[in-house]
Amino acid sequence: MFSGLSHLACSKCERSYDANTRRQMCECGAPLFVRYELDVVRKHLDRSKLSQRPQSFWRYHELLPVTDPQSIVSLNEVMTPLIRLPQTARAMDVPNLYVKDESVLPTGTFKARGASVGISRAKELGVKEITLSTNGNAGAAWATYATRAGIKAMIAMPKSAPKVPYVECCYAGADTRLMDGTIAEAGIYVADYAKRVGAYEISTFKEPYRLEGKKTIGFEIAEQFSWSVPDVIVFPTGGGAGVIGIYKALLELQSLGFIEARLPRIAIIQSAGCAPLVRAFEANQQESTYFENAQTLAYGMRVPKALADFLILDVVRKTQGIAYAVTDDEIRAERQNVIQKDGFHACPEGAAALAGVRKLREIGFIKDLDHVVSMNTGSGLKYIDQIDCPGLPTDHMR
Repeated sequence: MFSGLSHLACSKCERSYDANTRRQMCECGAPLFVRYELDVVRKHLDRSKLSQRPQSFWRYHELLPVTDPQSIVSLNEVMTPLIRLPQTARAMDVPNLYVKDESVLPTGTFKARGASVGISRAKELGVKEITLSTNGNAGAAWATYATRAGIKAMIAMPKSAPKVPYVECCYAGADTRLMDGTIAEAGIYVADYAKRVGAYEISTFKEPYRLEGKKTIGFEIAEQFSWSVPDVIVFPTGGGAGVIGIYKALLELQSLGFIEARLPRIAIIQSAGCAPLVRAFEANQQESTYFENAQTLAYGMRVPKALADFLILDVVRKTQGIAYAVTDDEIRAERQNVIQKDGFHACPEGAAALAGVRKLREIGFIKDLDHVVSMNTGSGLKYIDQIDCPGLPTDHMR
C-alpha cells in the first residue's frame, strides 16, 4: 500500500508542518489540511487500477494519509450506493435525483469514514487517548473505531443528544459525559480536558485527518458518475467536514486529470432553528456569527458556529452554490414522504437535504435536467423515537 502523504498546510495562512508529528491546528488557530505529492501519486494510480480494487474507500489509499497498512483500523467499510427515489423525484420534478446512502457504513452513518481514517492515523502517530465533542453519531463512530484500535476515548455530548448514539458510545467502552447546552459547550469542556490530560482532540477540524475520511465521499461520487460529476450536490450541514471534504477530493481528482474542470454546485442545507451559515451566506459575510438558542430535531446540524465556517462558505461561493434553510416541520414531512412513497428510511439530516432539494427546485436553483446527489448521512433507524406510530401499545416502546 502506498500513500502520497507529503505535509500539513494551514487552510488560512498556508504555513506548513511535518505530517509525521502530532499536530492539531495551525498556530494561527485555523484548521490544517493534508497535502499529497500528486506528481508521485500520478505515477502509482490510474482509473483502471481503481476499478480492480475492493469496493471500500481504502481503495483510494494513495490519497489517504495512512502510510503503514498495519495501522489501518477498518470494519469493512463499503462504497455506499447511489439510490433512485422514482416517486419522490417525480413529485419534486427532479428526474435525475440520486441519494448517496451512507446508512450502510459501520455504526450506521457517514461518520465512520472520518473515524476509520482518523483513528488509523492516530494509531500510526502513537496516540493513546482521543477526546471529542459530538451531537451523537460522530461519538458513536469514533468510540467504536477507538475500541477496535485499543485507544482510550473520552466523549462529551449535550444532554439533549439522541439516546441511541449515547448508548453506542457507552456500549463501546468510551468514557461518555453529558453536558448542559449544545455541542459548543461540550467543545469547551473537551478542549480543557485535552489540555489537562494530553489527550488528542479530534473534534471537527481540531485535527487534519477526519477530513481525509470524509473526502472519500467525493472520490466515490466521481467514480460512480464514470469519472464525471453531478450538477448539484445537496449536503445537510452542521460542522461542514463533508462539504469541505468533497470539494478537496474533487480538486485532487482534477489535479490528477481524473475529472474535468467543471465542479458541481454545492448546496448546503441547514435547519431554520440553527442556520448560522445560511444567515452568513445571505448577508454576504465571510464567517458566521454564533446562532443563539439553536434548536432542531436534526441533531447533526445543531452546530451554532462551525469552526471552519469561512471554508464552508468559500466552497459554496466558489462552486456557485447556495446555503438554504428548511424548517423542522418540512424535515418531518419529507422524512415521512420519502418512506411512504419510495420505502426509503432517511435520517432527519438526510430528510433535510431532500426537503432542500424540493425547495431548491421550486426557486429554480435546480434546473430541469440537473443530475442531483442528495446526501443521506445515516440510518433513519437511529431516530426511531422521533416517529409517532398511532395505536402502538406503550409497553412495546420499552
